[in-house]
Amino acid sequence: MKARPTVLNFVGVGAAVVVFAFLAVRIFSHHSPTVDVLGSYFPAWMICIVSGLMLTLVAHWIVQVCHVKPYLGPVPLIYSCLMIIFTFAIWILFYQN
Repeated sequence: MKARPTVLNFVGVGAAVVVFAFLAVRIFSHHSPTVDVLGSYFPAWMICIVSGLMLTLVAHWIVQVCHVKPYLGPVPLIYSCLMIIFTFAIWILFYQN
């Protein structure tokens, strides 16, 4: 007889994930990289997200111009993944240290 997952099992796993994520952030965050933009310091992750969004919009424009849209899979998934890839790539290229 299989045991059915209960709400308490999901809550316990969720709590463990939250605690693990909190500890990982506390352990691995030594400093917060900031960038000076017109005299104001912005977190580098904010600039990476905006840059990733801009590159995703450029990729969307290229897809429309080349008429490749019918060949794409689930469009929200494709563009979400593209934004994540572009954001992480910018982070690795410019802010790895």
